Amino acid sequence: MQDTQTSPVLAATTPGNLTQFEYLALNSPLNLSDGHARQPLTPGQSRVVDELPELWADAVKRPVEEIERQACRTYFEMLGQHSYPADDGRVLSCYSSSVAMEIFARSLATAADAIALVHPTFDNIPDILRGVGLRLVPLEEDVLHGGDLPVELLRSVGSVFVTTPNNPTGRVLSEERLRALAAQCAEHDVVLTLDTSFRGFDTRAHYDHYAVLEASGCRWVVIEDTGKLWPTLELKIGFLVSSTNVGLPLAKIYSDILLGVSPLVLSMVRRFAEDGIGGGLVELHRFIAGNRAILRDRLADVPGVTFTDLDSRVSVERVHLGERLGLDVWSALREHNVFALPCQQFHWARPEEGAHSLRVALSRSPSAVAQAAEALRSVLLAR
Repeated sequence: MQDTQTSPVLAATTPGNLTQFEYLALNSPLNLSDGHARQPLTPGQSRVVDELPELWADAVKRPVEEIERQACRTYFEMLGQHSYPADDGRVLSCYSSSVAMEIFARSLATAADAIALVHPTFDNIPDILRGVGLRLVPLEEDVLHGGDLPVELLRSVGSVFVTTPNNPTGRVLSEERLRALAAQCAEHDVVLTLDTSFRGFDTRAHYDHYAVLEASGCRWVVIEDTGKLWPTLELKIGFLVSSTNVGLPLAKIYSDILLGVSPLVLSMVRRFAEDGIGGGLVELHRFIAGNRAILRDRLADVPGVTFTDLDSRVSVERVHLGERLGLDVWSALREHNVFALPCQQFHWARPEEGAHSLRVALSRSPSAVAQAAEALRSVLLAR
């Protein structure tokens, strides 16, 4: 059950989790709710879409293993992950990062009863982990990034779960911190788990995580995701990657859920990654930075409004609303057919900490971001 701090009346009239909020926005032209990529295709990406019939014909003829190997190599190397385990079946391709998360959670639940989870983060992560019976221990971001984790915490859990870059804060686990954290997890025989779904937006997350993890000797799992980067109409791949000594039945539970993924989607991911290597990723970074500037500029002089994550480069932006409640502002925006996300559920252990914030998605057309920002400005100034 999703934790809430809302009144019974409010709970009866608003969604129970963030994805349910996102469902309400799917048919709005001013949907700045979910973090999926919904901006127009670039010219290079349009050319990839034009190639889909050729990719289909090629996928019919070639072995799936060969197509998957090429897609993995191109995607991982685009993001600087040159040491990913390419040749021994330790990369499992899934329909999405949420499917990868479910496989990981079910696997961990066979060996542990508790997990330390970064706080805040997107609420489907704690919901999936709770759903398999795991007890969640909050790991505050400042503690995570500030130094060694408490020994008592490490002794009480089977895994430490970190989202980097984090959603919604954008904070990135540095190479130095990852190395130290992996060493602690190795010392205490704790599985270090990383969700890197937003890695593509921030070059500070492009150092070779797999080189660090493999050198540490710790047991580890990494969840990667293509779905946040490119506007591919939900055609995406989640990768579930693990160490040789992980000691979890990932492959068995993977086989309980799926046989494999579409070779056509794998081929498309390869081509989008090739476009990213050829300049598309730099273009995406400029695009997101431009939309972030539009949002901040439109709201700069609104009394009480501040931006929580000034150093964030991911494709979402938190707006602190001063004394206004995020749910109240969400409701007012909905009357304008504008949708963003109230932030209570990101703070899965203490929802009240997110009660005065909204998260705005930036992977949209600049005109949509500008219109939504003007609507938000109007709502906030009308009080």
